Amino acid sequence: MVSGNLSAHPNGLDPATMDRPLYTAVIRPNQSLGRDGFRIVMILCCLVSLVTSIACWRAGFWPIAGFFGLDMLALYVALKVSFKRGRSFEEVAISPLEVSLARIDPRGGRREWRFNPLWTKLARLDDDEFGLRRLTLISRREHVVVARDADPVERERVAEGLASALARVKKGF
Repeated sequence: MVSGNLSAHPNGLDPATMDRPLYTAVIRPNQSLGRDGFRIVMILCCLVSLVTSIACWRAGFWPIAGFFGLDMLALYVALKVSFKRGRSFEEVAISPLEVSLARIDPRGGRREWRFNPLWTKLARLDDDEFGLRRLTLISRREHVVVARDADPVERERVAEGLASALARVKKGF
């Protein structure tokens, strides 16, 4: 007859908690302009463009008005593309059983990577002037860049969390 706690592992690891993440993060691209900021920028740029176009038209340089219109259209399209790209994000989770990274694009497409945490290491590319430039998860022959659209400060926070969680997992085994 067996006595004691049947759910506890002889090494002290609880099988029920093996798949619970030690670290999770949702990483979104850095966007400094919100919806209200977008409206303000577009209104101010259109007003400056309109005033300058009228002044150029009166001076006889009428083709410039068309070019200002094209500039405003290009600015509008660029900001809309930036907002659309801002809907993408990355999900990172580290548990004692796996390291998972999911990258979701603006259309909802999902790409996933899964690694064994014991074989996974974190590679950093630091720059003295700009901080942490690239953070890469490496497992066997596979390399995946993490937090590629985040700013260096947020990338540094993610690097610290990932390194700490990987160290805890490796220490536990």
